[in-house]
Amino acid sequence: MIGGLWNGLTGLSAHERAINVEANNVTNVNTIGHKADTVTFEDLMYQTNGIGNGSAIQSIHKNFAQGDLKATNNDYDVAIDGKGYFIVNERGTNDRFYTRAGNFQMGSDGLLQTPDGLKVLGLIPQPSQVVSTDPTQTEFANEYNKFAATVSINNENTSQTINTRTTDYVKSAKDGGISGDGYKTAGAKVADIEALKTNYREKLDLYRTTSQDPAVASTTQITTLDFNSYLGELNDSNDVISVTINNRSITQKFEGSREETLKKFADKISNEQGIKGTVDATAGVVTIEGLIPGKEYLIVDSTVNDKAAFVTNTQNASVGSGIGMVNSAREALKKAVELADGKFMDITSTVSLTGQEGLQVSEIQLKLGNLNLSENTFGEIIFEDDLIYLKDNDNKFVVGKLQTAFFTNDPGLDPQGNNLYKKTDLSGEAKYAGELNTISSKTLELSNASTGDTLTSLLVYQKAFEANSKSITTSDELLKTAINLRK
Repeated sequence: MIGGLWNGLTGLSAHERAINVEANNVTNVNTIGHKADTVTFEDLMYQTNGIGNGSAIQSIHKNFAQGDLKATNNDYDVAIDGKGYFIVNERGTNDRFYTRAGNFQMGSDGLLQTPDGLKVLGLIPQPSQVVSTDPTQTEFANEYNKFAATVSINNENTSQTINTRTTDYVKSAKDGGISGDGYKTAGAKVADIEALKTNYREKLDLYRTTSQDPAVASTTQITTLDFNSYLGELNDSNDVISVTINNRSITQKFEGSREETLKKFADKISNEQGIKGTVDATAGVVTIEGLIPGKEYLIVDSTVNDKAAFVTNTQNASVGSGIGMVNSAREALKKAVELADGKFMDITSTVSLTGQEGLQVSEIQLKLGNLNLSENTFGEIIFEDDLIYLKDNDNKFVVGKLQTAFFTNDPGLDPQGNNLYKKTDLSGEAKYAGELNTISSKTLELSNASTGDTLTSLLVYQKAFEANSKSITTSDELLKTAINLRK
């Protein structure tokens, strides 16, 4: 009878704790990334006569199964689909924690953080590479108001963005140059820039899929027209010099002198989009240079009156490959913008993925101004898988990569509250989890606590608690009866 009292008491104690656990699960059914606790019971040591000594809680452990994912349409929300945890550091102490809750935000200092102010860690960009007309400028100032290009390049070694802007070259462009040596009108300069912008974007798009190819610079086509044998044919306004470039005929009548006529002819060539004409009047040679790297021009039918001149390609165009191709296209565009009295700026941001398995992570900055990328401090955040971008008008910059870690023994983690866990000797060391999960943007992982299962367990534990209470009262009544019999 005394044993019955103690057995009932152990049952009350065990089921009271079990009820507390399930009550905690119920209260956290809407907690982002919460992992439900599971209770297991054990029986206590039996007596030699085979009578048990009650029950106890054997363990309370986390159920680390994947929770459902819910779309939130919040730019800062991310969820892990698969194995792993986000890595966060406490400000001040730099104590490291791990969490499944991806309801992040930007702190007042621009750092990506949790709602409780812990810094979210990941990979960050190397110092930006800047190609600029003004070497003192390292970020897009407001005067760089014309979009030129943007591209994201990802391979096994790097995640990279290249962004290009210019000042308003349409307003700054003026007629200028030396007659017979690349003279261009303002309109022709603008037309060249537009063609070179298109070429640069095409080369960047090609580079996206060929970024690991060898770096080979592009070349431009250079063609000479040799009129020396027929200069004597140029005598009056009835005489004409001509050439056909890409099915477009360019002609110049004799005007003033042979030298002046050749210069005016070269100037007309220069004002065609994407080409430059120069003349050596003494030798009677006009040189046509393509301004667009890698582009071929069909140049035929070069004549003085009806006499055919010699047309010779002294350099053929080649596209090149890898970053060499990109650099050639960039330099050609920069030169054209500067010829129009504009300013050019190109910023390359690179996150190195080499050695990321070592989990050498840092705090992630989200203010463009703090990153020396743009005077427009705030950009629109975009998560693409685990990469973090900031969008500033039409440009998009890579500013970091979320890193996730996993443990060989999740139940060994130490729950800290606030959706945080700490590693322990039982959990083992954190390991790179990037290959074990995907990151979903504008999404959160819900609690994996099941309301139905939890309420059912509460009812079961409640009935068990009542039954153990009954065993105590029954044992008490039997004990009273036994005492009364002895009286």
